[in-house]
Amino acid sequence: MNPWAIRSFWLAAILLMSAGWAQQRVNVLCSPDLAWCEALVPAFRQATGIELRFVRLSSGEALARLRAEAQRPQFDVWFGGTGDPHLIAFREGLTEFYRPRAWNDLREDLRQAVGETYIPLYTGAIGFVVNTQVLQRRGLPEPKRWTDLADPRYKGLIAMPDPNTSGTGYTILATLIQIYGEEQAFRLLAQIHRNIAQYTRSGSAPGQLAGRGDVAIAVQFAHDGVKFAQEGFPLKVYFPLEGTGYEIGGLSLIKGAPNREAAIRFIEWALTPEAQSIAAKVGSLQIQSNKKTPIPPNSPRLASITLIKYDFAKFGSSEVRDRVVGRWTKEIFPQPR
Repeated sequence: MNPWAIRSFWLAAILLMSAGWAQQRVNVLCSPDLAWCEALVPAFRQATGIELRFVRLSSGEALARLRAEAQRPQFDVWFGGTGDPHLIAFREGLTEFYRPRAWNDLREDLRQAVGETYIPLYTGAIGFVVNTQVLQRRGLPEPKRWTDLADPRYKGLIAMPDPNTSGTGYTILATLIQIYGEEQAFRLLAQIHRNIAQYTRSGSAPGQLAGRGDVAIAVQFAHDGVKFAQEGFPLKVYFPLEGTGYEIGGLSLIKGAPNREAAIRFIEWALTPEAQSIAAKVGSLQIQSNKKTPIPPNSPRLASITLIKYDFAKFGSSEVRDRVVGRWTKEIFPQPR
């Protein structure tokens, strides 16, 4: 074999090996708690031999990132985060539906709610996470209703996530609109705003503030509050009497994923009971979508909660989301408090 042929042979071999190595990686846009995202990396590598890299962004930030990279996707899979942005991403052509082998093993009510748009990964409800010690020191009662949050006695004692960055924040906003109607909901939000100490970028951060005693009341997904209570913070977790909204956390294949084959292997793995059980091990107590995944004993049970009939189709519309979040940003956030 002449020298040029030898060089060509080895160059082709190197290129083929490089292509093979490139396929052995999946880039994940990860929206749940950081500890859950971190735990996926070694578990997926051990199960498949494929390297997992992730960037942790809240749901609203993740949707913005996907929109910005629509012409040249950098991620393969969007893992977790509230369902409304996943539905918006699907409708905008940023993600595509992939029907996993475990589809029929997923909870039927979750599948029916979202249809073939994104894959249900877990579910959980919005609740109140209250530092009982702070309230007792101030001689204040525990809020029981959404309207109680407008009581001036709670001034400076409430934390909620910002709906611009947090899917949790958007779920709260959508929940109040569905309970009260948009106009009354915005009047209530304006009253609650006067009592807000901080709007957080992520959905779980309000509970951390309540746990430390920086605020007395956090509004967020209840399972995150239970996690903080388990860590020893003096927190009580319960649900507003008027009813509350809930999420169907998503798992989506990104359209044009650069590592599509690895992405599909990750999706199939992420829906197994073994992979879904990782969540509870790191303190994420959502009810997982696979019916075969054990439910942690301290996870809030949706059957015991007054849930609203959450309109996923309406509030998973980009027009509705952009309009109501824009209205909140323009009318509520700038008001003095």
